[in-house]
Amino acid sequence: EIQALVDKSMLPNPKRLTVGTDSQRLTMLLAILHRHVSLATYDQDVFLNAVGGIKITETASDLPVLISIVSSMTNHAVSNKTAMFGEVGLGGEIRPVSRGQERIKEAAKLGFTRIIVPKKNKVADLPGVEIVPVENLREAVKAVFGSQASQAESFDS
Repeated sequence: EIQALVDKSMLPNPKRLTVGTDSQRLTMLLAILHRHVSLATYDQDVFLNAVGGIKITETASDLPVLISIVSSMTNHAVSNKTAMFGEVGLGGEIRPVSRGQERIKEAAKLGFTRIIVPKKNKVADLPGVEIVPVENLREAVKAVFGSQASQAESFDS
């Protein structure tokens, strides 16, 4: 589980605090979020936590990190039955990750009924599980938040 808290900063240089994730990668992901979804954090403190004290080093966590930030910024929760993975490129594209099919199967075993995945990682359907392939960050935001995504698109850049 990835948690994010985004709040208006009272400092000239907003805080970026990460626990269990790479702070430099967070900085890059925030720039991608601004560029491709028009959500700006230049005046926001961003706190990111990998629950359980684990250290996440793989890029498959990019998509969950960004979706948790969008969730905090728009005040819309992500369903606890939704899982996701994917590396996010500088162009906003969602790149496939290794062992994608294994990740999907494991998420299904854990009780997730909706899994957002890079388009190239979707191989086979699983009974009772909606697998949603996405090509870019904007599609992923819409897939997770549905009609609520329009609020995310209304943020000024």
